[in-house]
Amino acid sequence: MTKYDSVEEIEAGSSGAGLRIGIVVARFNAGVSDGLLASCTAALAKLGVRDSDIRIVTVPGALEVPLALQKMANTGHFDALVALGAVIRGETYHFEIVANQSASGIMTVQLDTGIPVANGILTTEDDDQAEARMTQKGADCAAAAVEMANLLGKLDQK
Repeated sequence: MTKYDSVEEIEAGSSGAGLRIGIVVARFNAGVSDGLLASCTAALAKLGVRDSDIRIVTVPGALEVPLALQKMANTGHFDALVALGAVIRGETYHFEIVANQSASGIMTVQLDTGIPVANGILTTEDDDQAEARMTQKGADCAAAAVEMANLLGKLDQK
């Protein structure tokens, strides 16, 4: 039921059954990346995505994530993609460059290819913040990827 009874509302749905999901994981800050990946894949399983429909690719760091996502998106084999990693502030300006450019690259991939990308690259002040957020963020990305894949599928039918 919508609050706009006379207006059609398209609801995405949260079933991952039959969806093919690609995940790109940055190895830099591996402990956090591993936590993100574990929670993401567990959430995908709960949403009904089969292990055989998930592909995981690892890359050195957050700046390499967009290129791997782009390559995966262009194959036509995936309904949605997930980017996982952690950029933790250090003592130099490098943090801002990596955080901004990886986010920009991820957005560009989804807009250029039409394949949704859930951005799970954490940008935090320190390791404690990253570790505190990794479990929830990984699960949130799984849910976002499934929802957006379903939504785009429904929009294609309209």
